[in-house]
Amino acid sequence: MDITMIDGCTRIIGASQGYLGLPLRDEVLTCAVNGPGTPAMVSAWRPTPEELALLNAGEPVLLRVLGVGHPPVMLWVEGASVEAEEAGGSKVGGGLGA
Repeated sequence: MDITMIDGCTRIIGASQGYLGLPLRDEVLTCAVNGPGTPAMVSAWRPTPEELALLNAGEPVLLRVLGVGHPPVMLWVEGASVEAEEAGGSKVGGGLGA
């Protein structure tokens, strides 16, 4: 996946730590667990042609989190509805206790 500049970018993190730099859009949302006013960060990623072919063939998107504690995360495609996920719907974590 290639890092993509996200619409409404509010900051870029990681560059000073030696990473490529990740454009983020800071948001505040209502979460079923944490309630209203929950801060969130959104980044945009674009699949390479090879990755897109693999996705179209049914391969999954994988997420790697550094460390031993896993924060709440959510993946979706721009333009898709995410209201159910933000509300703590069954799509978040797939019911696996993530």
